[in-house]
Amino acid sequence: MKRRTLLKSSLAAGLVASTGIVIPGRVLAAYPKAAFENKDSSGALSDIYGMSDFAESGDIKIKAPEIAENGAVVPVQVTSSIAGTESISIVVAGNPTPLLASFNLHGSEGYVSTRIKMGKTSDVLAVVKAGGSLHAARQEVKVTIGGCGG
Repeated sequence: MKRRTLLKSSLAAGLVASTGIVIPGRVLAAYPKAAFENKDSSGALSDIYGMSDFAESGDIKIKAPEIAENGAVVPVQVTSSIAGTESISIVVAGNPTPLLASFNLHGSEGYVSTRIKMGKTSDVLAVVKAGGSLHAARQEVKVTIGGCGG
């Protein structure tokens, strides 16, 4: 019975996509390619937000290991208690391309959790856009084995 349900679901999804009800370009998020390829932290922030100046904030909490045994998989959680948090980005200046992640929250809770790659010991910078300005917090993570060829 499960196989039959899978086949029906696949057929229905293909039919919906082929009729144009769901257009992939409208469903997928915009990808800021220039920001993710920029080799400079402030340049990447300028590319994604149109500004790079930020104020340090105690309302942003970063949960990351103090020592990462393997830089290829570093778990990071960012929580923002700033009212009106619009987006959260994670930047590691020591990486070849410092902008690692950017999340547009659109009215949801100011919390993200992900895994990042780090090439060497560096600060993890969490940048939050709220109320038209940028706020940030940082935490140093020591890497014993590099993860991104750095």
